Amino acid sequence: MPENTAKSYFIHISLFILTCITTTLAGAEWQYGRSFIFFENPLGWKEFWHGLYFSVPFLGVLTVHEFGHYITAQLYKVRVTLPYYIPLWLGIGSFGTMGAFIRIKSPLHTRKEYFDIGIAGPLAGFVVALGVLWYGFTHLPPPEYIFTIHPEYKQYGLNYADYVYKDLTGNMSLGTNLLFLFFEKFVVDDPSRIPNMYEMAHYPFLLAGYLSLLFTALNLIPIGQLDGGHILFSLIGFDRFNKIAPVLFVLFVFYSGLGLVSPFDTLDELMVGLPLYIGFLFITFSRITSDMKNTLLLSLAVLAIQFTLVAFIPGLKGYSGWLLFAFMIGRVLGVYHPPVLYEQPLSVGRQILGWLALGILIISLSPEPFIIS
Repeated sequence: MPENTAKSYFIHISLFILTCITTTLAGAEWQYGRSFIFFENPLGWKEFWHGLYFSVPFLGVLTVHEFGHYITAQLYKVRVTLPYYIPLWLGIGSFGTMGAFIRIKSPLHTRKEYFDIGIAGPLAGFVVALGVLWYGFTHLPPPEYIFTIHPEYKQYGLNYADYVYKDLTGNMSLGTNLLFLFFEKFVVDDPSRIPNMYEMAHYPFLLAGYLSLLFTALNLIPIGQLDGGHILFSLIGFDRFNKIAPVLFVLFVFYSGLGLVSPFDTLDELMVGLPLYIGFLFITFSRITSDMKNTLLLSLAVLAIQFTLVAFIPGLKGYSGWLLFAFMIGRVLGVYHPPVLYEQPLSVGRQILGWLALGILIISLSPEPFIIS
């Protein structure tokens, strides 16, 4: 049954309204490339309302995702809260929210319950995200649209990319994923309308769809008590999951930190970077095992292999932006999954659906979601 009171309704509604405002502010800033409070020529009310082109589809996906969990939990008579939205607006460079979550306040007793509640959110959100992407890619404005955002490009005509990207220091572009590549190749009628990678954030439906896929993919990582962790746990059971999950977690951290500390760094950089990175790895891995010696050995082994690979393959690197998320998993969310009272396997239909859901992770995730020159 729902776990809500008048006070909690006020909190949920207030957080939702705040998040609507912050995502609308962020959407306008990304669309116009300017801030409401910083720099010259700040944005105003007109641009704020245009931010709804981002906030409505983006929050729509997040809301459908969370209510997928909520409604399924209610069907199982599980005590559950309404979604808590997390507003976050930094003035420029943020997306207006850190996402949303629900709290389950009563134990789940079967793998089926974990599976159904865990998979309902990402599947529902993914369907809506596909709709957002389809609309965004089938309603692309003419190439000249970019001149309304960057009038300084107009002097170069539609060949502006040959001139304006020569000095890219500090520029950010969105990465890509298999779904984006599919839409660009098979859905867009006029390829000339596909925006340059450095301008994608000015297209609110594309940005909303991209971030929706990213949030969905992060939730589907099959570790701990993320949605993907619930799904994989339900598919393979307690013993096998808790053997596989720490391996997946170490691989995730390994990719994330690859190239962060390099044999090509200066001695001064290594003297600072090595101890800090080893300390980070030790803290991040500290809940995988209760033996501090094993944790230290694991941290040193990861560093040594990364260091060696970069020495033989200069320029090899992962995406260090994932390290913060890895830290949250290791220290807050947890790598392992709790047991259930009844370990009955899932039906064949649910098993197929579970592996398909984990496939969504592969087609939705970008190895490098944000590229900073």
